[in-house]
Amino acid sequence: MRVSQIAEAVGVPRNYLSKVLQQLVRAGVLVSERGPRGGFALARDADAITLTEILQAVETRPAERRCLLGRAECSDADPCAAHARWQQLYHHIASFLEDTTLAELARQAGGTT
Repeated sequence: MRVSQIAEAVGVPRNYLSKVLQQLVRAGVLVSERGPRGGFALARDADAITLTEILQAVETRPAERRCLLGRAECSDADPCAAHARWQQLYHHIASFLEDTTLAELARQAGGTT
């Protein structure tokens, strides 16, 4: 697909989208081809691309695990009041991102892969 098609479909500025797509190309999620018949495509099958991989490619800084209550030091050894519950939620979200593929999202949205 061409950048202009994707930008129109998702409602984001073309220049911003171009930068994000290039990050995904560098990460090996997408491939690109220049020229009048060029555009972007998945680098491999949608069943092999997880949400974690996509997020890692476009995040400007690594995800931080900070204390939910704002404490400077919060760990299993010295937990805040929310530590155990927040840790469970964090692991649930991380598992969801690692276990969910583009193909699954497309199927749920009624699209094709």
